[in-house]
Amino acid sequence: MTTLRCGAKTLDLSRPVVMGVLNVTPDSFSDGGRFLPVEAAVAQGVRLAEEGAAIIDIGGESTRPGAAPVSVEEELRRVVPAVEGLHRAVPQAIISVDTSKPEVIRAAIAAGAGLINDVRALAEPGALEAVVAGDCAVCLMHMQGDPQTMQRSPGYVDVVKEVKAYLHERVQKCRAAGVSAERILLDPGFCFGKTLEHNLELLRRLGELSPEGLPMLVGLSRKSIVGTLTGRAVADRVYGSVALAVIAALNGAVVIRAHDVAATMDALKIVTALQGR
Repeated sequence: MTTLRCGAKTLDLSRPVVMGVLNVTPDSFSDGGRFLPVEAAVAQGVRLAEEGAAIIDIGGESTRPGAAPVSVEEELRRVVPAVEGLHRAVPQAIISVDTSKPEVIRAAIAAGAGLINDVRALAEPGALEAVVAGDCAVCLMHMQGDPQTMQRSPGYVDVVKEVKAYLHERVQKCRAAGVSAERILLDPGFCFGKTLEHNLELLRRLGELSPEGLPMLVGLSRKSIVGTLTGRAVADRVYGSVALAVIAALNGAVVIRAHDVAATMDALKIVTALQGR
C-alpha cells in the first residue's frame, strides 16, 4: 500500500513520513503537562506541521508503563478542543488521536480527526464499530498486557511470529467489519510489553511483520530502548531516536512517530534519497 485513506484526506506513503507527537496529558513520560492548555497544544501542533509532520498525533491519556487510566470525560475534555483547534489551524495535516475508547473515537472523528491510533488495536468493546462508522484510518498496535503491567515480565517464544499473528488477527477482524485495507496502518508496539532484546529483534526483522503488505508505523522516539542503549535521560535522546528512525525506515517503516520532527525529517530525507524514492 502506498496510500492511507484518512477520511476525506489521502496520505501518500510512497516515501517515509513523520507523525509528530502531541501529548495533552499531565503525566506523559517525555513532555507531560507542557501542552495541556488548548492554546499551547495548538501552537505546538502548528510547529510540528511547520517542521514537516504529515500527521499530528494527539494523546489525552498516557500509555507509559505504570500510567493510571483516565475517565472518558477527562480524555474528551483534553482531546476534543485540541483536535478542533488543529483541524482549523493546519487543515493540510492528518489529525490522529491516540485512544482506545469508543466515545473518544467518535468525538475525535466528529471534531476533525482522520486517524485513530489505538494501542489496543480496537479490542475495546465498541471501538471497532466507532471506526467503521467514522470512515477514518486506524493504526492497530500490538501490546502484551496493559500499560499498568506490560513491562513487569514480558515473555515470548518467538516475538516476531507472535506479534505478526496478533496483527494479522486484528486486521482480519477489521476487514470483516468493513474497514478496507487502504484505511489500516500497523504498529509492532515497541516497548509495549517487550524487553530490550524483543525490541531489537522486532527492529531487525521489521519487514517480516506486516500481513498483506500493509504499511508499518514505528514509534521509538525517546523511549526506554534509547535510554538503555545510550544511558541518556529522556530530554537527551534525540540522536538515539533519530538513529532508530533511520534503521526503521531502511527496514520498511513508512510512518515514523517522533517528538523531534525537524531532526527526524532531515534524516528521512537522506533515507529517501538513498532508496531512490
